[in-house]
Amino acid sequence: MRRSSTDESTYRRSPSPPGKEPGFAHGGPFFGLHASPGPKAAQARYTSPKGNKYVVFYLDLSFIFLLELKRCSMARGCLQGVKYLMFAFNLLFWLGGCGILGVGIWLAATQGNFATLSSSFPSLSAANLLIVTGTFVMAIGFVGCIGAIKENRCLLLTFFVALLLVFLLEACITILFFAYTDKGAPAVLQIDKYAQQDLKKGLHLYGTPGNVGLTNAWSIIQTDSPIPPLLQFRCCGVSNYTDWFEVYNATRVPDSCCLEFSESCGLHAPGTWWKAPCYETVKMWLQENLLAVGVFGLCTALVQILGLTFAMTMYCQVVKADTYCA
Repeated sequence: MRRSSTDESTYRRSPSPPGKEPGFAHGGPFFGLHASPGPKAAQARYTSPKGNKYVVFYLDLSFIFLLELKRCSMARGCLQGVKYLMFAFNLLFWLGGCGILGVGIWLAATQGNFATLSSSFPSLSAANLLIVTGTFVMAIGFVGCIGAIKENRCLLLTFFVALLLVFLLEACITILFFAYTDKGAPAVLQIDKYAQQDLKKGLHLYGTPGNVGLTNAWSIIQTDSPIPPLLQFRCCGVSNYTDWFEVYNATRVPDSCCLEFSESCGLHAPGTWWKAPCYETVKMWLQENLLAVGVFGLCTALVQILGLTFAMTMYCQVVKADTYCA
């Protein structure tokens, strides 16, 4: 018996929700088994989270790259600042060495071995000391300048080590000087005795050919200096004016020992000569000007410490720049 069209419309099923097939959700011809989604649905489900992860990773990588770029630019900026400061410092250092070397060469050319008092160490003259000191200072300043301009780690480290060795040597000399300042110490007495004997030997070379430096040194020390605050030793001989008697084999002293300088005044009576011993007078002058010597030494040490700081700071900045910006 057939149904009418009106009865069929009464039992018509409602449309299924979008994305679902009828009969798969709650049983049906497959006995209640759920249907698995198709490959397109699975790809759509898992592609979206992976895309988000990639975007986050790219953003993190870009942020890290920007931070590293900023750190690299800051390191380069610090390096440039330290570079120009160190170059200026070493340029002044080098110019100072040129000045010292020039004075030493001028003294050697015009005054011979100027200020040579010791007969045992004729090369230990003021001119030679200035030449050696000026050359060494120029060499250190040149290495520092080239190392700063080229940003060369080897040259910077060489400058640092050389300046550090000089600083340590000066520190050792200063410590030994203050350790043996006691006049009653045996070592000081031995040094005084040896120095006086050596200076007395040097008196016999006074006025002889080839000893212009020694002659000029004794003449300057014994003569009343025209610059009162600087050098006014007003002395004669090493320990006494009688030291010259052994040199001339007569009762005579150089004309530089006279109270009133004139030609052949050293042949006059002892009342017209300086009586103070030059060795003790110079020692007293050094003790009186110990503060000025200390201030000079302190300024020298501060300059060297500043150079060491610049060198090590720039060395570290070069290493850091090479590490981050390689």
